[in-house]
Amino acid sequence: MQGAVREHVQAIEACGAEAVVIKKKEQLANVVGLVMPGGESTAIRRLIDKYDFMNELKEFAQAGKPMFGTCAGLILLARNVVGYDEPHIGVMDVTVERNSFGRQRESFEANLTISGIAENYNAVFIRAPHIVNAGENVEILAKHHERIVMAREGNLLGCSFHPELTEDYRITAYFIEMIKETIV
Repeated sequence: MQGAVREHVQAIEACGAEAVVIKKKEQLANVVGLVMPGGESTAIRRLIDKYDFMNELKEFAQAGKPMFGTCAGLILLARNVVGYDEPHIGVMDVTVERNSFGRQRESFEANLTISGIAENYNAVFIRAPHIVNAGENVEILAKHHERIVMAREGNLLGCSFHPELTEDYRITAYFIEMIKETIV
């Protein structure tokens, strides 16, 4: 709907999987995993509402199908967003704070250690949120300066940064493995 869709498609295909761009809610029934891309969470939410995707997105997550939210996608998945009364999709037991690393001009790259994925991952942060609190069933996968920037809760994966903007596909490959685990 909005965000770095093309880049996610390229990353998925580079990992040997098939990517499908979802334009209609009915298409969700035909896919086994879903990436919620970066972009602007409020704009994406308007599109979710305009095209009546909300119930289907919640049902997708509740059915145990893997969902991966990057940057704004993480905000959409979060159960709580600092400064907002209600979440967007609200399926991942985390609280996020929007733009917590600064505005667009404060964008940066940082090397991260990501548990079970990478010792040295070059992460691209653009107007990035961070996870303020994580529920007891949420596995923290990475931090940057003591701020949680990547986590997993069962079938849900979220990160503050943009793995699709690099040619390092280890995180995308990890998500594809999450999908494979659910269809075995």
